[in-house]
Amino acid sequence: MGFIEKYADLLVQYCVQVKPGDKVFISSTLLAEPLIREVYRAAYQAGAALVESDLMFEQREQLFLEYASDAALQTPPPLHLMAMETFDCYLHIRAPYQVHSNSALTPERAAMRREAMAGINKAYFERTATRALRRNLCQYPTESAASVAGMSLEEYTQFVFHACKLDQPDPQAAWLQVRANQQHIVDHLNRCKQVRYRVGDSDIAFSTEGRIWMNSDGQTNMPSGEVYTSPVEDSVNGMIHFSFPCIYQGREVEGVTLWVKDGYIERWEAKSGGDFLDQIFAMPGARRFGEAAIGTNYDIRQLTKNILFDEKIGGTIHMAVGQSYFQTGGKNESAVHWDMITDMTRGGEIWADGERIYENGRFLI
Repeated sequence: MGFIEKYADLLVQYCVQVKPGDKVFISSTLLAEPLIREVYRAAYQAGAALVESDLMFEQREQLFLEYASDAALQTPPPLHLMAMETFDCYLHIRAPYQVHSNSALTPERAAMRREAMAGINKAYFERTATRALRRNLCQYPTESAASVAGMSLEEYTQFVFHACKLDQPDPQAAWLQVRANQQHIVDHLNRCKQVRYRVGDSDIAFSTEGRIWMNSDGQTNMPSGEVYTSPVEDSVNGMIHFSFPCIYQGREVEGVTLWVKDGYIERWEAKSGGDFLDQIFAMPGARRFGEAAIGTNYDIRQLTKNILFDEKIGGTIHMAVGQSYFQTGGKNESAVHWDMITDMTRGGEIWADGERIYENGRFLI
């Protein structure tokens, strides 16, 4: 069996766990046709009642955002809305024609589109929280993504397949082992109430009382390898500097530092891209944290400027501004969920209830 067939079977059988009678929604681009075809085959083999897809052609989103009327911008896509509200499985396969695209969309028109998508986002977060909608975000290798990662397409393809454990005899068994390895970390953190990240000048603490740490084992993201929670919204205090580039909506911001008091980001700086940071922090809910996490995938060793991979790098932590995860008990709501990453391998520490549980990128428990 080739890598594509193994990938499709992993996505269908392990990640979204298609069952007889399920309705499955796939969103991607036409570049991912080989994988989509195999997912389509595997889903119907598993007993799916319906497999629908939304496949983008090159520049579709860019053309829409630039030329759509205000009325069109304010109209939510009905198939996507139906899928988020009523389907059982949602598979989003990233396969970009162009990772970074420049749109002429003004802040006003962007706000219109965000408002139109609000109902879809709400249904998505509520239903994925309970796994009423079983979703997975994954990657299909393309020239654009490879170029951004600084690799040839062949190198990037091997990187993606290795990160997803498709080069192992039984990828599903490999991910079940990841689940088992991470469970003791999650169990320990779920007994704690206070967590503190320290590295360099960064020192930030937060409460997780009443919140749940989740074991991210490849079912919702492929690849995965992280443990995460949503901090109590008004409990975050301190300063944190993010050593990795912070990338959101195709924009890159370097050298982000945040100062936080009682959960609210009072001040921020960036070495470059600060104007975009200003725009994001003007949006409702964006100046509170929706996630705190620890990357545990030591098979991912290099920055690719793709958050699906980068936030999982073993020896890093990340915090996301904006939308919380309802399944962790988080309450912050926002159109934004922006993960920001920092390296912990050079003197980084994590403390939980006064005990040092992590040092230099590795757990001590």
